Amino acid sequence: MKKVKWIVLLMMALIVFSAVASQITLRYWMWDPSIKAKVQTALNKFESLHPNVKVELTTLEPRDYWTKLRIMASTHKLPDVFNMSSGYIEEWAAKGLLLDIQKYVNTDLNISDYFTSLFNMAKYPKNTGDIYALPFAWVTPVLFFNKTAFDKAGLSYPDENWDWCDFLNAAEKLTIREKGKVKQWGFWLYGRYANIEPWIYRNGGHLLSADKKRFAPDKNAIETMKFLTKLVTTYKVAPKKKDMTGVRQQDVFPLGMAAMWVDGSWNIENNRSLIGNKFKWGIAPVPVGPNGSKDVIYAWPDMVAISSNTSHPKEAWELAKFLSGPGLSLNMYMAGKIPSYKPLAESEAFLEKGKQPAEKGILLQLGKDKMINSFTKGWSEWRGYGAAEGLGLNGALDAVMNGEMTFQQAMQKVLSYANKVLSRYYK
Repeated sequence: MKKVKWIVLLMMALIVFSAVASQITLRYWMWDPSIKAKVQTALNKFESLHPNVKVELTTLEPRDYWTKLRIMASTHKLPDVFNMSSGYIEEWAAKGLLLDIQKYVNTDLNISDYFTSLFNMAKYPKNTGDIYALPFAWVTPVLFFNKTAFDKAGLSYPDENWDWCDFLNAAEKLTIREKGKVKQWGFWLYGRYANIEPWIYRNGGHLLSADKKRFAPDKNAIETMKFLTKLVTTYKVAPKKKDMTGVRQQDVFPLGMAAMWVDGSWNIENNRSLIGNKFKWGIAPVPVGPNGSKDVIYAWPDMVAISSNTSHPKEAWELAKFLSGPGLSLNMYMAGKIPSYKPLAESEAFLEKGKQPAEKGILLQLGKDKMINSFTKGWSEWRGYGAAEGLGLNGALDAVMNGEMTFQQAMQKVLSYANKVLSRYYK
């Protein structure tokens, strides 16, 4: 009997040892501390489904996230799984920092459960290669409009059939002047990407060459940027950026200073916070230009990627797949961010009926369209304000709208600087 007892104890010890030996730890980094508790709850669920896996969660403020993640990359200590921007996919995949997950996507993912156009933005080489990350959320710029102001002006609300003429007509009527001063602008914009690119792509335009390696705005893009800058300089339905100093750009519309504004759908959150019940407002698709199409939008996803150096690629894939939507809940998404995973996005709860904007379902319709963006290596340099050696697109468009240079002068400066930047990344 003693011998049998010892055998039983030995077997139990071996079982415990085997369980401990098979236990692995995955490190996950993400950029939104405000939902840390919700993410941890989701990870607890993941661990219950995968008893041999322990997940260590690290949350960082967005301003610190990329700095610290790049340090980890330089020391070959990247976390197993981490949030990835679609603006950095090309750079990080080219450096061999991301795991190629195409084989997992092919065999273990039902892509029809997602807004499929998003996966093109997770490919390297751009749009044509293998997939290096999974989208978990996406955003697109929309036209925010003040319904109360429209009602007072006797104007019909914007819809998917609006073109530039409809928009300009409304902007002129919504610009209200009293005693020589503007009480309400019809529109608000400046040279920022989320204010400009949506119009370009809805007019059939492109900022980049076909191989995405050179800044080469086509005639439709030029036409669009001229139209937008004229809203300030010629039509005078939008203010100069320099005249809005002291006001956060995302607050101009919710403070009632402008009746329309095009920017990212994520601004729904800020609008709700500032507007409250002060006025009624809604969202609509960005108006289509004379050479454009209603089935193209400017959009981009947030993603989750796997380190190419992970010691546990299969388990890391399971975690990444879980975090791409199946393991998440709607309360983990700020208003205006759309889940990439359709069962979440297409639920009744996503529409938030009874809250502004009433047209939130438009975001789901836009998700069926072709999604385009202009991300490249060095994007933030050529697309921004530039540096001592030249002028970026944001700074150039601001300068035109501020009356500091002509459109032609601005474009010449951007062409020179942007392609100098891009030539450093693309030989």
